Amino acid sequence: MAGEQKPSSSILEQFILLAKGTKGSALPALVNQVLEAPGVYVFGELLDLPHVQELGDGPHSGYLKLLNLFAYGTYPDYIASKDSLPELSAVQKNKLKHLTIVSLASRMKCIPYSVLLKDLEMRNLRELEDLIIEAIYTDIIQGKLDQRNQVLEVDFCIGRDIPKKDISSIVKTLQEWCDGCEAVLVGIEQQVVRANQYKETHNRTQQQIETEVSIC
Repeated sequence: MAGEQKPSSSILEQFILLAKGTKGSALPALVNQVLEAPGVYVFGELLDLPHVQELGDGPHSGYLKLLNLFAYGTYPDYIASKDSLPELSAVQKNKLKHLTIVSLASRMKCIPYSVLLKDLEMRNLRELEDLIIEAIYTDIIQGKLDQRNQVLEVDFCIGRDIPKKDISSIVKTLQEWCDGCEAVLVGIEQQVVRANQYKETHNRTQQQIETEVSIC
């Protein structure tokens, strides 16, 4: 049995501490280590560090692009811009493919194998299913393989990093959802008031009828 893995948040915290004290040409090596580290699938905190952002102004700007790719992008994004990026190791390619599955899972609860084969550039179903099983074992997704219908049925997936430019639209969407909930709540309260009024009127009418009957 494999040994217990260290929580990914703890591993990421160690890399963040290292990055705070690392500058210049040593940072690309650190970025490579982060991108290969088992269990690390979010990179936003690392991207926020000033030293890391400074990579974009020097000869190692490709590593900042690479970190952004792993934070927000997918394997097709890598293929489209690979000429301007550092070469990925086999481990890094695998992780980016895992992240691509997560991105698909956040949009589709049943992902056709055909979509996965295309986006992940997998050669056959055996390789694809092995990759999906790896992703399930890392706990970044939960689901099952439907080999008969050739789909991945998704029950859960982790959240990925959110680009800062998307935060305002997310806040707007959440505010609209809250406003909608408030409108529904007001409607329910009004229905409760009307129901209570109807009940009181009915009780008064019933009591009046019973009184008249008793007098007769």
